[in-house]
Amino acid sequence: MEYWLRGPVEGIPALLQPVAHALLQAREEINLAVAGFPQERLWEKPAGLASVGFHLQHLAGVLDRLFTYAREEGLSEAQFAFLKAEGVAAEISIETLLQQFNRQVDLALEQLAGTNPGSLAAAREVGRNRLPSTVIGLLTHAAEHTMRHTGQLLVTAKIQQNHN
Repeated sequence: MEYWLRGPVEGIPALLQPVAHALLQAREEINLAVAGFPQERLWEKPAGLASVGFHLQHLAGVLDRLFTYAREEGLSEAQFAFLKAEGVAAEISIETLLQQFNRQVDLALEQLAGTNPGSLAAAREVGRNRLPSTVIGLLTHAAEHTMRHTGQLLVTAKIQQNHN
């Protein structure tokens, strides 16, 4: 059963329930999809698609960055380094990538739980160009972006697992 049909996520403000549901749904689907995924195929790009490794890195990185902006903070040097490394084939295990993503979802849920619903319309700036957004805009985009990449990861993993 999908997360949004399982009831409210404890501790998350009502207006942020859809964000929490999307992140939890993505985590569940990704962890199931890559269980037993062959390590040697982590960076393959079937039909030119982004690799499973890229999606796992990107999902963790984007959540981190968007939630940082929602806190009205700038990115750290470590976050810029992580961004630069996204998609670069590295000697990293699927388990480590999953741990990074799962940890980022946990941190996002903690931040959602501590978000004052009265702050959702507060202005925020995104990126070096300081593009305009709001707290709710950033959190909602984090959820939709996560689900978009989850879908892409699921398709890519399925293609690779069916062509062994």
